[in-house]
Amino acid sequence: MSRTLRNTYLGLLALAVVAPLVGLYPVFVMKLLCFALFACAFNLLLGFTGLLSFGHAAFFGGAAYVTGWFVKAQSWTPELGILAGVVVAALLGLVVGLVAIRRQGIYFAMITLALAQMVFFVCLQAPFTGGEDGLQGVPRGHLLGLLPLANDTVMYYVVLAIFVACFLAILRVVTSPFGQVLKMIRENEPRAISLGYEVDKYKLLAFVLSAGLAGLAGSLKTIVMGFATLSDVHWSMSGEVILMSLLGGVGTFFGPVLGAGIVIALQNLLADKVGAWVTVIIGGIFVVCVLAFRKGIVGELLAWRERRGLRS
Repeated sequence: MSRTLRNTYLGLLALAVVAPLVGLYPVFVMKLLCFALFACAFNLLLGFTGLLSFGHAAFFGGAAYVTGWFVKAQSWTPELGILAGVVVAALLGLVVGLVAIRRQGIYFAMITLALAQMVFFVCLQAPFTGGEDGLQGVPRGHLLGLLPLANDTVMYYVVLAIFVACFLAILRVVTSPFGQVLKMIRENEPRAISLGYEVDKYKLLAFVLSAGLAGLAGSLKTIVMGFATLSDVHWSMSGEVILMSLLGGVGTFFGPVLGAGIVIALQNLLADKVGAWVTVIIGGIFVVCVLAFRKGIVGELLAWRERRGLRS
């Protein structure tokens, strides 16, 4: 990592640390961080492994429901509820991955979408999920019996710490030898096979890691917002995380974070003013960005920086 990039990350972290102190609404920033983590988890699969999943809402929303049910109905502590959500999401990712991983391209995407719709149907029909009303009034409780998460400021710094830890973990995974193999699979899978790598095992592990991180994002979202709804497991949520990743820049580290920030900010700013038209506006912005920034916003900035370096 270059010094400039490291300083940029440190500056952004400093801004995130002081955000509640300068008047930013903590719940909004926490929601942004949860969806940024979701986008980073998806980018680990699409951007660095080359697998397009249309079913990631199943892991995000499934973990949200699991955490909400355990914390609300079974009176579990928030850390145990979040852990349960992550474990269920990872196991669900293992099951979906075993079914879908041997397919490629549109076939892989359609299998993940079909299996995700099954999860949506379960959340709609199961008696303990609340049906169309979802799970409401999920308490935040106390983290480790000590930290009162009902306090927005305390909850914010817990979410921020988890996000930073996961972001660094993704950075470490991608820059490790395992991550280099994933990139090779993305660029030239037949070559990876010819070199003796068991490609399916690498893709399956990446899929499970991505599912687990998406589940962590969903679990945090339930604790922060206090509810889990059908929109969390709906296919449109999978489309939303794809939009976030493409808008910011697939295959970049900070791109999904920026993309999530833009989408969530637009939804919050425009929802009260234009209602359902916010989806159309976001779609129009996405079309413009795809036409003007083929590599995403961060991807184009990095490409411009590289071209400038070569010219100098």
